[in-house]
Amino acid sequence: MSGDAEDEGHGAGRPGPDGTVGAAAVRPPGQARPGQRLAGLVDSNGFEAPRVPPWMRWLPGLYVLLVLLLEFVTPTQWAVSSLLIAVPVLAAFTHGPIGVAVVTVFAVGLEGVLAGTPCCTGHNIHQLWGNHYVATYISTLIVGIMGVALAGYRQRQQRRLVQVNSVAEALMRTLLRPVPHRVGGVLAAGLYRSAEVGTMVGGDLYDIRATQAGERAIIGDVRGKGLQAVRTVADILGSFREAVYDPGDLLAVATRMERRLAHEASEIPDDELFVTAALIEYDAGARQLTIINHGHIEPVLISDGEVVALTGPPALPLGLGGLAAEVPVSYTHPFGEGDVLLLCTDGLIEARDQTGAFYPLLDRLTLRFGGRPAPGPADVIDFLNTDLPRHTRVLHDDVAILAVSPCGRESEPA
Repeated sequence: MSGDAEDEGHGAGRPGPDGTVGAAAVRPPGQARPGQRLAGLVDSNGFEAPRVPPWMRWLPGLYVLLVLLLEFVTPTQWAVSSLLIAVPVLAAFTHGPIGVAVVTVFAVGLEGVLAGTPCCTGHNIHQLWGNHYVATYISTLIVGIMGVALAGYRQRQQRRLVQVNSVAEALMRTLLRPVPHRVGGVLAAGLYRSAEVGTMVGGDLYDIRATQAGERAIIGDVRGKGLQAVRTVADILGSFREAVYDPGDLLAVATRMERRLAHEASEIPDDELFVTAALIEYDAGARQLTIINHGHIEPVLISDGEVVALTGPPALPLGLGGLAAEVPVSYTHPFGEGDVLLLCTDGLIEARDQTGAFYPLLDRLTLRFGGRPAPGPADVIDFLNTDLPRHTRVLHDDVAILAVSPCGRESEPA
């Protein structure tokens, strides 16, 4: 059934080049995403290298203007033109080797003009080949050669950075597959925002599968960051995607994931490896949800114009289950047509504004959807994808969001 579900995606969940995945990633061409400040070198996989600030590209020119100003306001005997030695280095930070070479030739020529132009600088043309001026020309050429080499090295490293991050991003996109518009008996939408601008490499995860026991989903947050976190994400999602189809209830799925994470921790080794996660199962016949919360944020239910957090018996995060003798306990909640269940990671609720205030998830959802007709999962995801950048300009943690709702009768196949 999972294969059918994946084939039913209608574009919702395609990853965008800004590291966003989900229904909200689909936008008309040319329409900017609110709150995003991404621009730079883009490779075929969509990774975007940060672009240097525009003012840095103009820095060599501004520096030359400053030197010219000093030349005209300082005494004639001061060889201010020697300051132009720094121009090739300034250009090497933002321009390519050819650009640096051109700037170097320009700097040497300008030094000569300033050294032997009596009408403008008061110098004698015979000073053009004075010892200290010749030394300045030679020094500028040497610095220019080094600047050309530096610019070439910088460009090679930038291309390598794009390639390396593209590989990591391609891996992450393989792990966090696009959320289909419909999965079995539920509609779904997902969103992923990485704290690293321009890439989607991170330690948050989500997935949803249609099984004989019902639609099962997971959302989680791996302790740590970087490639090690990606490895743990791969282990957890791989274990989940296998376990959900095996006989047994949701607790059996959690138990299998606990064993897999314990095995991973022993291989690294890492005694503090854990994943906070929430597992859900939807029973269409009973119209109810079964939830197991392993130290994760409580799921949020939007139902009949009200927004509530579904609290229940807590359990230790996956990977730390051996520290407690108690077995995780599941809890249930009604889930009918028109309801939307929202699962998210702490990167959403811990996003701060300029005053340091956290993102008020329940209040924002209540203000948007409270007392109004039932929204769909894509409506909720689109709202959060737009509202979050209004609250915070910079994310300090990854954000993963998954929204699901039962299919209405009009959505059911004939």
